[in-house]
Amino acid sequence: MSSHATGTATQRIFIDKQSPKAYHALVQTSEAVRATAADAGLDRTVVELINLRVSQINGCAYCLNVHTRAALRAGETAQRLGVLAAWRDTELFTPAERAALALAEATTESTDAAAQETVWAGARDVLTDDQISAVIWVAITINAFNRVSIMSKHPVRTER
Repeated sequence: MSSHATGTATQRIFIDKQSPKAYHALVQTSEAVRATAADAGLDRTVVELINLRVSQINGCAYCLNVHTRAALRAGETAQRLGVLAAWRDTELFTPAERAALALAEATTESTDAAAQETVWAGARDVLTDDQISAVIWVAITINAFNRVSIMSKHPVRTER
C-alpha cells in the first residue's frame, strides 16, 4: 500500500529522489560504462549518438534533451542529430557508427535470433570486442535512465 494515498492516479514521484541509493548506484554504473567506452576507444560523440538513438526509440523526452546538449558539446553536428532517427537512410555516419547504432537498437528492441546475428556480424567487421561490449553497456545504461525518467515524468524545461 502506498504511503502517498492522497494523490491522483497520474501523480508521479521522482524515483531517483525517492530511492537515492538505487539511483546513485545507477549513476556509478554510468560512470564506469563511460570509462569503459573511453578505454575501448569509443569517441564521446558515438556514446552520445547511442544515448540519443536509444532515447528516441524509448520516447524519453528528458534524456533526449540532456543528450542532445551533451552531443553538441562533444562536437556532434546539428545535421547528424537531425537525421539520427533515419541513420540507415543517410551516408552521414561511418561504418563503425552505423554498427554501434545497429547494436544499440538490437540491445533496446527485441529482435529475432537471425536479426541479432546479422547485427553482431556487422559489428564484428568494424568494432573490437571491447568496443562491442562498451556499446552494449552504453545502450543498457541509457535504457535504465530512460525508464527512470519516463516513469518519473521528469520535465523538460525551456532553456533560456
